[in-house]
Amino acid sequence: MAGHAIPHFQNDEGHPVIEIGVKEFMCVGANPPYDHPHVFLDMGDDDEKVCPYCSTLYRFNASLKAAETVPAGAAYHENAA
Repeated sequence: MAGHAIPHFQNDEGHPVIEIGVKEFMCVGANPPYDHPHVFLDMGDDDEKVCPYCSTLYRFNASLKAAETVPAGAAYHENAA
């Protein structure tokens, strides 16, 4: 696949909260090989969602673009095989 239609995020640094600019996304946990099952999360009408696998709290921030995060660096980019 040449990219993701739905943004993917990871939390290698173990941040308790990651702000993101989308409400529908995938959490992968940490980068492989320490990832968990890649789970689709949807905030719906809420502005926060906790990943059921890694307990990262994702918070919606409308000022961020789809691949931007606070803290920076939490967007996951799959390496080409």
